[in-house]
Amino acid sequence: MDEPQMTFTVVGPTATRTSRVLWCLEELGLPFKRQIARPHSPEINALNPLKQVPVLIDGDTVLTDSTAILYFLSDRESRLTHNPGTHARATMDARIAFLLTKLEVPMWMRSRHTYVLPEDMRRSEVIPPLETDFKLAQSKFHKLRGDAEFFAGDDFTIVDIIATHCLYWASDFWKLNQASEDYLNRMKSRPAWTSSRKEPDA
Repeated sequence: MDEPQMTFTVVGPTATRTSRVLWCLEELGLPFKRQIARPHSPEINALNPLKQVPVLIDGDTVLTDSTAILYFLSDRESRLTHNPGTHARATMDARIAFLLTKLEVPMWMRSRHTYVLPEDMRRSEVIPPLETDFKLAQSKFHKLRGDAEFFAGDDFTIVDIIATHCLYWASDFWKLNQASEDYLNRMKSRPAWTSSRKEPDA
């Protein structure tokens, strides 16, 4: 008789970077449980000294940071990724670095100055430059992608999970260009995306 497959526990709300982990697990077909806890909550503070989500619990091990968790899951399953030491992996890593340092930053800063920071620390004057930064990063995103269906080669990888989340997040603040809309709609048409957006039963 086969041993039962271990079940991960994902901690964090869907409307955060936790959604990246949920989508990855759905794409990989791995079983998992949900625990809804917000950043800085007692539950999260007990798991992550940085007080951030997502958190992935794997047995006695607690993993943090959405990108680190995506790498762990994809490398563990040898899917949604490329082999270390290959040109394809180097390209994938470079694309992820671009997403985290260029495309994502304007949304995070906009969020901070819209609802994350205390009201007396928010600065509305930073919002217009952030839109400029996003539009520049959006243009570079499509220059890097070219005519390819995916962002790092011929196959869907964790890069596309991060890219889709970034563009989906950006659409809350700014109008995307047509190329971004087309890419986003293609990625959102994947069944695993739809499954990952479902909130757990209360």
